[in-house]
Amino acid sequence: MEIDKSKQLITTSINKDTVLLFDMDGTLVDTDFANFLSYQKAIELVIGLDKEIQYNPNERFNRTTLKTALSNLTKTEYEKIIQQKDKNYKEHLSQTKLNKPVADILLQYSNTNKTVLVTNCRQDRALMTLNYYNLTDKFSNLIFRQISDNESRMNKYKFALSSLNLSAQTVVVFENEKQEIEDAKLAGISMNNILSL
Repeated sequence: MEIDKSKQLITTSINKDTVLLFDMDGTLVDTDFANFLSYQKAIELVIGLDKEIQYNPNERFNRTTLKTALSNLTKTEYEKIIQQKDKNYKEHLSQTKLNKPVADILLQYSNTNKTVLVTNCRQDRALMTLNYYNLTDKFSNLIFRQISDNESRMNKYKFALSSLNLSAQTVVVFENEKQEIEDAKLAGISMNNILSL
């Protein structure tokens, strides 16, 4: 669905009891380029850049991409790059971009409805990004990256519904990643209540 039509359909179904769940990376804020620059600098600082790593605007550079791009990394180098990447992010905040249509919905409903950040982003980076755009206080609750006991990926929407005691029928989700949209559906949220960006 086109964002304006989807936005119109979803916002007409929002009432005072609706809870709005917002993803951050790629949904509320486009952080992909800043994320890539943070990795690029970390790689340069930790191992020296022996080959150029190209930015792909269609794919978020992440830990899996790092392992693929630099398959000869030792475990220590890999961990140092991840740590350094997190340190570098602040200097690349200006390379992020607010998704205005989604931010407008957040601002419109933040005083009348429960609004929840539901992100797989780590707390410090999420807060840094939200503070940069003065959005932190627009959320009733903030849910950051959750890791299961065996360190596997968790369904952030099931976690949010459970931890906040929410009904799947009363929430509207703003999300950009296919896997996370599937997770929202697995959590019982109707596709009609998911704004897929």
